[in-house]
Amino acid sequence: QVQLLESGGGLVQTGGSLRLSCKAPGLNFANAAMAWFRQVSGGAREFVAVPRWKGRDSSYTQSVKGRFTTSMDNAKNTVDLQMDMLRPEDTGVYYCAFLKGYSATPTEAHVGSWGQGTQVTVST
Repeated sequence: QVQLLESGGGLVQTGGSLRLSCKAPGLNFANAAMAWFRQVSGGAREFVAVPRWKGRDSSYTQSVKGRFTTSMDNAKNTVDLQMDMLRPEDTGVYYCAFLKGYSATPTEAHVGSWGQGTQVTVST
């Protein structure tokens, strides 16, 4: 089991920004495929973003393209999600995930380990 420690999140107004960070101590980050998911209103966790991995470009779900940016820092063993121009529909619990294998559009079935989740609330 891979330990994932999330930080960031909180309450922000529409149009504002937040930055999430996920640290994975002990993980060989150079080979790790990671992702960000979110869960809205108790529904299924949906893919949000996958950072650049071994020459493959970052990927994003359609609704966040142009607003969210994800990146990995192999030296610090962290993966970040910068969220700009936030909307009320972005409200949810955001999870960092370690993937069992790379996928540009992962589902929950691709996930080997989850972070604890962090709440993001965007007010109108």
